[in-house]
Amino acid sequence: MPRRKIIGVMGGAEVSPEVQAMAEEMGRRIAEAGFALLTGGRPAGVMEAASRGAKKAQGLVVGILPGPDPDEASPFVDIAIATNLQDARNLANVLSCDVVIACPGGAGTLTEVGMAIKNRKPLVLLGFDPGPVKDSAFRAGLAVSVKSPAEAMAAVQDFLQRPKK
Repeated sequence: MPRRKIIGVMGGAEVSPEVQAMAEEMGRRIAEAGFALLTGGRPAGVMEAASRGAKKAQGLVVGILPGPDPDEASPFVDIAIATNLQDARNLANVLSCDVVIACPGGAGTLTEVGMAIKNRKPLVLLGFDPGPVKDSAFRAGLAVSVKSPAEAMAAVQDFLQRPKK
């Protein structure tokens, strides 16, 4: 049996209600497509919203937490991985995913985008512009920029159908 694909949704802990709604829809679409969702696991912002959306669609949610306590995870996380690595856990988030989706966020999200590019992970920018750091990924065909969760899912499916480089 093939391994279930893992789609990561990264984004800020403090975001607008509109971004939260977009992240929740993204989580739902990921679950409906049969993929596992991976987030930073915390009960805040994009992480919580995407996890909630996936759980509403009976999806599997993995949360890679910055601290040592798995009980600090969002109630929508099925598998809480406590790392006690703080922001260094962002690398585990990125490397564990088959495709990374970056929603609006701050410095933490930007580091995850940079790590995805450095590690040649397919990257979908959902309403998030990380600035010139993305240019090399666009040139290499490893990143796309989209405006909606529906466009993001189409990009995920496209990336997953490509042969690995």
